[in-house]
Amino acid sequence: MATIASPSVYDFSATALDGKPVSLSTYQGQVLLIVNTASACGFTPQYKGLQALYDRYKTQGLTVLGFPCNQFGQQEPGTADQIRSFCDTNFGVTFPLFQKIEVNGNNAHPLYQFLTKSAPGIFGTEAIKWNFTKFLIDRSGQTFKRYPSTAKPEDLIKDIEQLLAP
Repeated sequence: MATIASPSVYDFSATALDGKPVSLSTYQGQVLLIVNTASACGFTPQYKGLQALYDRYKTQGLTVLGFPCNQFGQQEPGTADQIRSFCDTNFGVTFPLFQKIEVNGNNAHPLYQFLTKSAPGIFGTEAIKWNFTKFLIDRSGQTFKRYPSTAKPEDLIKDIEQLLAP
């Protein structure tokens, strides 16, 4: 009897900042850190820590995926080119960035509908509270843990190393 695989992040696709569609199955077998980002937020300096994690662990199988979002205080008003330029110039971001999406509400990107259902926040709420909410995904494409905006990228090292361990 065939078994039906449970949904995973690999079942979704998104549009890269350059406008090209990307199937998240491209990242199959990797540990993913998925973050909704913004360029004009108090948490924006976390780009530096996210890039540091990517640099440190990418050869071991970690990929950081940034999803700009303008739903919180209109803190990501820029175009794709402006976002890319800002991230390059200010933080040297080399991890994949995608086009702006919504993470809450009726127009939430299907990936974020999956993530928020698979890892609800405090008190079971599914809604994303603010920019730089983070989701750590294991190598099978399942959500391992959700972290609030206040969690600094370096606070995730122990969990990342656990998921990267052979």
